[in-house]
Amino acid sequence: MNPLRNLLFPLLLAAWALSASAQDGIVIMHGKGGMPQGLVRPLAEGLQAQGWQVANLQMPWSRDRQYDVDVATAVKEVDAAISALRDKGAKRVFVAGHSQGGVFAVHYATLQPVDGLIAIAPGGDVAHFVFLQQLGGAVRSARRMVSDGLGNERGEFLEYEGAKGSWTVRTTAAIYLSWFDPDGAMNLTRSLRAVRPATPVLMIVPTHDIPALRKIKDSNFRALPANPRSRLYEPDADHTGAPRASVDEILRWAQETGKP
Repeated sequence: MNPLRNLLFPLLLAAWALSASAQDGIVIMHGKGGMPQGLVRPLAEGLQAQGWQVANLQMPWSRDRQYDVDVATAVKEVDAAISALRDKGAKRVFVAGHSQGGVFAVHYATLQPVDGLIAIAPGGDVAHFVFLQQLGGAVRSARRMVSDGLGNERGEFLEYEGAKGSWTVRTTAAIYLSWFDPDGAMNLTRSLRAVRPATPVLMIVPTHDIPALRKIKDSNFRALPANPRSRLYEPDADHTGAPRASVDEILRWAQETGKP
C-alpha cells in the first residue's frame, strides 16, 4: 500500500470527523452561583476540542448577575445563543445545563424545539419541600408585592442551596417570583412531564451525586415523555465533577441521536 496514503488517510478521517461534528452546536448553562469558566468549563472545552460549536453562557443565577432578569428574558437569551449557533452553520443544536442550569434547560425544552436536552445532575427544584420550607416566606412576600403593584420594587430576598444554606439576593419582587414560584418555571417535575415528546433527553446523575438527587433520579427519568433515544447515564463522579465526567457520553449519545 502507498506509504503516503497510510499517512494521509488518518488525517483525512480526523478532518472529516471534525467537519461532521462542527455541524453540532450546544448551549451550556452553569449551576447556581456558578460561572461559565467554572465547573462547566471542562465540558465546553471537551466538546470544542471535538469540533462542536459551543455557547457557554453566563445565566441570570450566576455569581455576578444574581437574578437580574426574569425567566422569560432568560429564555430569550438562550434563543439568541441558539440562533447564533445556527448562523455559524450548526445543523443540530442541543441545550445542556448543570444543577440549576439543568432544571432551566428542562424548562427551556418545554417551550422550544431542540435536537436534544442534556440535564446534568439537575437540582434546584423550587417545588421540593426543602425549598418550600426555606424560601416559602420570601416567595409569599414577593407574591404580595406583585399583587399590590410593587412587582418592580427591588428588595432583599432569600436564596437557598443545600450545600450552602440560605443567603440574600437583591432583585425585584416580580423577577424573584418568576424564578422561585413553586408553580412556575423551575418546578422540575412539571417541566419534565412537559418536555416535547420528540426531544431526546440525556439525563445525567453521577453515582456520588447529592443523596437527595440520587433518590429521585428514577422517578425524574420516568416523568419524561417516552422517547426511545432518551437515556439515564450515571458516571462515576460527584455533583461538581459531573460536567467533566460526561463529555464522552454526550458525544456518543449525540452521535446516536443523529442516526436514522
